[in-house]
Amino acid sequence: MIVPVEVHRARAVERLVEGIATSDGAGVKLTRVLSGALQRRLDPFLMLDVFGSDDPQDYLAGFPDHPHRGFETVTYLLTGRMRHRDSAGHEGLIENGGVQWMTAGRGVIHSELPEQEHGVMEGFQLWLNLPARNKMTAPWYRDFGSAEIPEYVLDGGTRARVIAGTSNGVAGAVTRSITEPLFLDVLLPAGGSFSSDLPAAHNAFVYVVRGAVSVAGMTVPARRMAILENAPDADGVALAAAEDSRAILVAGRPLAEPIVQHGPFVMNTQEEIRQALEDYRDGRLA
Repeated sequence: MIVPVEVHRARAVERLVEGIATSDGAGVKLTRVLSGALQRRLDPFLMLDVFGSDDPQDYLAGFPDHPHRGFETVTYLLTGRMRHRDSAGHEGLIENGGVQWMTAGRGVIHSELPEQEHGVMEGFQLWLNLPARNKMTAPWYRDFGSAEIPEYVLDGGTRARVIAGTSNGVAGAVTRSITEPLFLDVLLPAGGSFSSDLPAAHNAFVYVVRGAVSVAGMTVPARRMAILENAPDADGVALAAAEDSRAILVAGRPLAEPIVQHGPFVMNTQEEIRQALEDYRDGRLA
């Protein structure tokens, strides 16, 4: 049994955010929780989309071929089947509990298409920025099946899946030395609790998938994101639940660099964006 790190000063909630219903790709219905207005506050994270429906018309068209440059995408599929193909020759299938981690780097064109015609499709896509010196790196891609995601169980029954970073001594599937992302999926039974250390300077948020989670004494209901304050004396995060609940915890070290975004391209200057558009137009992106 893992013994959680003792948190002396848990981070409080700075504010709650309700996502905006929208659509993307070929009409996939989703909720955009982290958008451009929060990019500076939650640096190095650029976007968080949440999708979940048992109506095939909400997801069946998927995300046909589209370009990216300058950042990483992390797709975490709670339920469903999604096929990835890209211009770098990568192809893979993620399903229930699996993760797709893609570094777009200097450029890639890819598609994400459902491999199901009925049932529930539910999950997240998180965009993680790359530092200026790595924005033109070679594209990289990997799928992680559910069984490849490290997890641990705390006394009391709380279960944590570690997609990225390290929590309570358990290393996740992915590490990044510069942005140091932490991405946890935390499942709390009624009466359960969870704690993990977290550097005070890292930006962090909690998104509640189901149930309701208490964060340092403040209740965060389902389908809300709690941005956590950056108090200099805070050394971690503490969650508790009165009912069966599920939440993701995301944190990372800010890059503190200019963010210039034009749709699927995220660079540091307008000139770099113009170059990305030109490269895409002329077939030089990937």
